[in-house]
Parts: sequence; structure tokens; C-alpha cells
Amino acid sequence: MSGGPPTDRPTPSRPHYEIFFEYTGRTALVVIGPVSGRYYRFTYPGARLPVDPRDRPALRQIEHLRMVE
Repeated sequence: MSGGPPTDRPTPSRPHYEIFFEYTGRTALVVIGPVSGRYYRFTYPGARLPVDPRDRPALRQIEHLRMVE
């Protein structure tokens, strides 16, 4: 028997991304989320990516990004 008995402790999960940002610039953009540390690579104009909700306030300050639903 390996691993021991199962536990009822919650397991950490990845944040649920319901917030998207769209890149409105001309080329490409890489942003590092200041809270999550996640790299957001907007590889072309109009690209939309899901964003960790904790990074939303910082990404809203970036000129060529806009929050979309």
C-alpha cells in the first residue's frame, strides 16, 4: 500500500479564468502578471487571452489592452 489514506483536504487548483483581455496594438505584446507571475503572450492584433483575476487591475492600466467578456 502506498501513498497513505485519502484525505478530505482541498487540493489547490488553478484560478478559474472568466476575464479576457484583447490586444489592440499593431504588433505583439508580452505582459507578466504582477500577482500570478503568468506570461500573457498576445501574438497578434485582436488576440484574446484569459487572464487571472488577480492580474486584472494591472492589465487594465496597459494602453493597448482592453477587457472583454
